[in-house]
Amino acid sequence: MENKMKSNYFTALCLVTALFTPLTIAKETLTISGSTSVSEVMEILAESYQTKNKDVSIEVQGTGSSAGVKAVKNNTSMFGMASRSLTPDEKEPNLKETVIARDGIALVVNNSNPLKNLTIEQIAKIYRGEVKNWSEVGGENKPIVVVTRDTASGTRGAFEEIMNLKQQINGITVSAISQRAQVGNGNGVVKTIVANNPFSIGYISLGSVDASLKALKVNDVAPTIASVTEGQYPVARPFLLLNKEDKATPASNAFLSWILSPDGQKIISDKKYIPVK
Repeated sequence: MENKMKSNYFTALCLVTALFTPLTIAKETLTISGSTSVSEVMEILAESYQTKNKDVSIEVQGTGSSAGVKAVKNNTSMFGMASRSLTPDEKEPNLKETVIARDGIALVVNNSNPLKNLTIEQIAKIYRGEVKNWSEVGGENKPIVVVTRDTASGTRGAFEEIMNLKQQINGITVSAISQRAQVGNGNGVVKTIVANNPFSIGYISLGSVDASLKALKVNDVAPTIASVTEGQYPVARPFLLLNKEDKATPASNAFLSWILSPDGQKIISDKKYIPVK
């Protein structure tokens, strides 16, 4: 009798607990990794989307464009981010490439630098190490401290392609950027170096430019949203979101569609990137 009473009490307790315990809906997690340039706006897109879609959790990691391409191919990320066009070796029939925004790459110098404009040719010579003093390009008689991105960076890949900063060594294509260049892992690191070194030059995403440094004109064209949109500014690249079509889910398709919707594209525009729709 005592055991039966305990059993009935336990059953009743479970029923009461169930009545007063709110139902929890399992969330689907979307994983996104890759370009640090894309991740800056992707984090904001993800945060905004999650506030309206409580059944979805989105994890964003800035690991570099090359790493993002590998992650989506290896199925370790549902989406990969790239801030450059894919190479022929990276393309696959099942790998969907969606341009979610466009971005200019700004050439930036310290605010104390009086220079206002550089040509594509001058920039290439600076990064090859052929021009080492600001006086050689119309500036002061000061040494140039070159700052570049890490080799996995999509910003660097796009920059090298636009500036023709590739070379062949023993039949292998390698970077032509000077080995003496300082390397910054991410837009934020490059900004910090340039903002604190009066002799430095670096390149960052247009959307990352702020008052801490100065963006130069390139071929007499200022890096602005309008000049990139109109195709006048010569240093520009796409922001890609990559996914495997056979691994897509209703939740991942919905998120991608939302990014391309007016709401998603407005966030991209508000962050000083160029919307595609």
